Amino acid sequence: MGAPDQDYRLSFFKPTTDQARLNRNLVALLFTIWAIAIFGFQIALKLLEKPTPEKAYTAFELVIPNVESGTAVESDYQGLMQSSLAVLGKIFIKADEQSLLEGVVTWSLFQVADSATAGQLAEKIAAFETVKAAMTDITDPGYVAARNELGLMAAPLAGIAPTDPLIRILPLSLGSAAFTGTPPADLNRMNDIMKTYLIHNQSFLTNFKVLGFPFHYFYTAVLLLILFVGLCWLYCVRIDRMNAKLNIAD
Repeated sequence: MGAPDQDYRLSFFKPTTDQARLNRNLVALLFTIWAIAIFGFQIALKLLEKPTPEKAYTAFELVIPNVESGTAVESDYQGLMQSSLAVLGKIFIKADEQSLLEGVVTWSLFQVADSATAGQLAEKIAAFETVKAAMTDITDPGYVAARNELGLMAAPLAGIAPTDPLIRILPLSLGSAAFTGTPPADLNRMNDIMKTYLIHNQSFLTNFKVLGFPFHYFYTAVLLLILFVGLCWLYCVRIDRMNAKLNIAD
């Protein structure tokens, strides 16, 4: 009895025919190209990145020693408020860290204001909190008016210009509970919070832009998709040529 026909026994790792062997080698080559394009780029990002602080963090570093030592002047408190507001303007921030930053902003504002202005601000903040608690729509005219009024009153004390985007965050960051002469108990946590939100790993791969997008985003969102389609096309072309060379008809 003759040897059984083995043609139906297919193995990618142990090919038994020239066709299967060439197909395996082609797939391995294209997979290697794909893996290098994806994981090689991620490795390059890691190797080339370096911690880069935002301007707000640089300003924070200049003022926080004076604030902690009790020798801060008006400009130091303003720098602390502006850097804190830069973090509060971010989308994702932990609730306890947000509470601390808001307390720092309110306390710093109190340090800058004279006694008469401090009393007026306390009243405005309390009134705004009442309006905010009853508000069901952020476009409510009463809410918008109270927010804008408080923002315009507090902005000069915080060193914020009327055209600065921070003026929209400022009134939302003030709370009557923190409007005292006592610094927040967790003020020593500010360094870690600022480092978390204001220092980012960057390199020329993230700073360079293509069509208005950072290169690393354009590469992963667009170029890798083009590469995938290109590899699929190349596989089909090479398989057709291989079949023709081996006289294999579809």
